[in-house]
Amino acid sequence: MSFLRRLFSSEATKAGRSTPQVFFTNTLSGKKELFVPLKAGQVLMYSCGPTVYGPAHIGNLRSYVFSDTIARTLEAAGYRAQRVINITDVGHLVSDADEGEDKMAVGATREHATPEVIADRYSKRFLEDLRSLNIDAEAIRFPHATQYIREQIALAQTLEQKGFTYRIADGLYFDTEKFPGYGKLGNFSKADLEAGARVAVAYGKRHPTDFALWRAAKPNDLQRWESPWGKGNPGWHLECSAMSRSLLGTEIDIHTGGEDHIQVHHNNEIAQSEGASGRRFVRYWMHNAFLTMGGEKASKSLGNVVYLSDIIEKGFDPLALRYFFLQAHYRTPLSFSWAALEGAQSALAGLRKISFELADESGKRTAPSEARERFLAAMRDDLATPQALGILWESLKSDEYAPREKWGLVRDAQLHLGLTLDVPLVGDHIALADVPNTVRALLEEREAARAVKDYARADELRAALESAGYLVEDRPEGPQLSRALRKK
Repeated sequence: MSFLRRLFSSEATKAGRSTPQVFFTNTLSGKKELFVPLKAGQVLMYSCGPTVYGPAHIGNLRSYVFSDTIARTLEAAGYRAQRVINITDVGHLVSDADEGEDKMAVGATREHATPEVIADRYSKRFLEDLRSLNIDAEAIRFPHATQYIREQIALAQTLEQKGFTYRIADGLYFDTEKFPGYGKLGNFSKADLEAGARVAVAYGKRHPTDFALWRAAKPNDLQRWESPWGKGNPGWHLECSAMSRSLLGTEIDIHTGGEDHIQVHHNNEIAQSEGASGRRFVRYWMHNAFLTMGGEKASKSLGNVVYLSDIIEKGFDPLALRYFFLQAHYRTPLSFSWAALEGAQSALAGLRKISFELADESGKRTAPSEARERFLAAMRDDLATPQALGILWESLKSDEYAPREKWGLVRDAQLHLGLTLDVPLVGDHIALADVPNTVRALLEEREAARAVKDYARADELRAALESAGYLVEDRPEGPQLSRALRKK
């Protein structure tokens, strides 16, 4: 937990307040529900993580800003969150319907490397992306599927002992007809579930919705392990159930993921987990809507993806992307464009400028206000981030609130939204902490050149800054730095 989150949690404890009411939309019921955890004051939370055969694109990253916003809101309300995001480094086929090659093998072949090298490379990049988006990776556990093979085998054996499985040449399969509640997440009918599902993918598969728990090894498999069913590898769905069970327990509070996981992956998780335990698996299922690109879902298979590295290379602050995500409710599809991202960057810069001025005016002292109460109410009402941002802007620009009241709102916004607002600035667009040391050195050298009236050298250094992606404007109060947005 970050310092700011610890501070707010300790303030709530000192005040002796009970945790405030928080409401979330539960995909299982289709309704907004009051959050009531399994254990008072604690939250057990699992989020479906990336398959690390390549970098996560910004459509993927929306899911992690979403889950981080859930955790921030609950921690600010006084809860202690235990979080897990899995790393899939085996078992996820190119189709969710148990067909095709393992994605890790695809990545390894593409880059002429082993699955282990690919997994290490893109796991590190994923964690770097999370940190760039101000997600505290140190507060989250990131188990790799290959580290939990024993647990996955044990879970499959339990399901076999309880009569939920059958064996065919292709491996061990879960019989969905033996789990009466199959499809309850999203309220899918049998016809809905079977539409598009295929029986013929594996010879001997009984029903279209049955899925592999353990696959028999193929001659060209790059990863395989011994098991009671022979050499092979686990199914993608099995790993999440096994790791959640191992790290968080049989029943958890919240499970998150993209809405594309509801019909197949998450219904399969429910069937496995509840079939094995005989108990409810998850109390609150929460899903974010797609990020679209030109009206289509952002997808590597469609070739229409943008990566966080692309955004940074074009001169954008990574937190401009976080701000962009927060402008829409998590259950609303969001259409990406570079123009929209520029708008988000400009808005973030405006908030930072106001906040920087408020830090001085308020002496960094807070006071309660009606604006803060409205902001908190919006965040606790199913993460109404667009409304929360609106309240933030309206209140900071208003003359109705004193500087200390506004500073309290800035503190709340940083805590809940994950936007760094209370930061030193070197320009209207940039937080000092975000400026690379090499750029700071160029800026300092240019100021030294201007001080001795070496304007030719100052112009050379201005050009060097522009080549590095930064613009400098000389103002009476000093040089102001901004990012130069590069051509799309």
